[in-house]
Amino acid sequence: MARLLYDLCGIDDELRFSPYCWRVKYALAHKGLDYTDKPWHFTDKDAIAFSEQGKVPVLVDGDVTVIDSYEIFRHLDRTYPDKPLLGDQAAEARARFFKFYSERSLAPGILRTVIMDLFNAVHPKDRDYFRQTREKALGRTLEEVHAPSKGLTLLDQALEPLRGRLAEAEFLDGEAPAGADYLVFGHFMWARNVSSADLISNADPVYAWTERMLDLHEGLGRNALRSVDIQGAYRNAEA
Repeated sequence: MARLLYDLCGIDDELRFSPYCWRVKYALAHKGLDYTDKPWHFTDKDAIAFSEQGKVPVLVDGDVTVIDSYEIFRHLDRTYPDKPLLGDQAAEARARFFKFYSERSLAPGILRTVIMDLFNAVHPKDRDYFRQTREKALGRTLEEVHAPSKGLTLLDQALEPLRGRLAEAEFLDGEAPAGADYLVFGHFMWARNVSSADLISNADPVYAWTERMLDLHEGLGRNALRSVDIQGAYRNAEA
């Protein structure tokens, strides 16, 4: 069965930084499913018009189109029940906590730390769109949001639940990674691929977990192109 994943790209087609797309790529690797990824830009709305919305990830799995990273997890578990991502009803309820935790507790601190690096990683043709939509949502300019010291403080506080869990097990899901790990780790891939900022001390148990996650699935995360690998990525290009 042919699978196609529309995946957000930046200044290089191979620079992929959407936390939600990274969730899905880890989920597909977890299931051992082959797919073709299609680079997509913020302003390429027509390319995914068939999905009746304007955001990625969009997974086309044979005759089925699925949007939203969490719904894609659910689809993959229904369609390919081996190696569950979410598990039974109780386990899925716990996974939903990690979904909201990553989006509402981790993301704000990360965003305040890397937002200008993120802006520079966005493709020039998308930068006006990115600035206008994000500033409208945030109620401030990107430059006003950018506050790395404050962002790192917020992130450090938000990491406490992860530290507690990772003191008990190597992964959020226990002895092996699954849906909760991927739901959270997508946001760390978001930061890693657009910025050189050190978010976590290497003495932190969360750092050790991120290292394990980077090496999973034949180094899926570790081998991904980063902005720091691209010449001129941090120049403030005019767009």
